[in-house]
Amino acid sequence: MARKSSGKSGLGIWPWLGLALVIVIIDQFTKTLILGYYKLGDATYVTSFFNVVRAHNTGAAFSFLADAAGWQRWFFTAIGIAAAIFIIWMLKSHAGQKLFSFSMAAILGGAIGNVIDRMMHGYVVDFLDFHIAGRHFPAFNVADSAITLGAICLILDELRRVRRK
Repeated sequence: MARKSSGKSGLGIWPWLGLALVIVIIDQFTKTLILGYYKLGDATYVTSFFNVVRAHNTGAAFSFLADAAGWQRWFFTAIGIAAAIFIIWMLKSHAGQKLFSFSMAAILGGAIGNVIDRMMHGYVVDFLDFHIAGRHFPAFNVADSAITLGAICLILDELRRVRRK
């Protein structure tokens, strides 16, 4: 877990909230393009290992609970909102820790991007489709990528912290 900053950073939480906002804007812009130019199930071949597709995910990561009766929309929306509140609190407490705050901002932007989708559409719009030898990794989006990058950086931050001790 992150350490409490010994002092306030000059700008505090604002650059991190700005980064989260940029992630939300890029995420929503790309999803708007997909919704505008693709029908559900449409795909464009890009390379031998990558397609752009339009997929709807009513579940969570890897379509977890996608086949549930509909309650999962509000459940995952509530989790996303609770995570956003917790992350903002963490950012206020640790704004001076750059890698930790970058991680939190990336996760925050991704979480908000997917919450917006759930509230507007009832599903998350996914469009990045990687595959090899006929096997497809589950489609994902910019928000998912930001959450994954944030999680990786959070692990690196913790490993750095432990190594310093």
